[in-house]
Amino acid sequence: MRHTEFWERMDHALGHASARSWASLTVIAGLGGRTAQEALDAGVAPKEVWAEVHRFLGLPATLK
Repeated sequence: MRHTEFWERMDHALGHASARSWASLTVIAGLGGRTAQEALDAGVAPKEVWAEVHRFLGLPATLK
């Protein structure tokens, strides 16, 4: 997964207006106590970050 696909999925799940701020403010334990943005900036693969975001939000399997 590329970063662009990650952000498209975030926009779809949270809305374009909220996705970036949510990714910068919400700490996720499964990402080592980092936000999604911090994890991406640290080099964690977008696919791994999305998997944790998906779990954290309890999104349906159709959005995996």
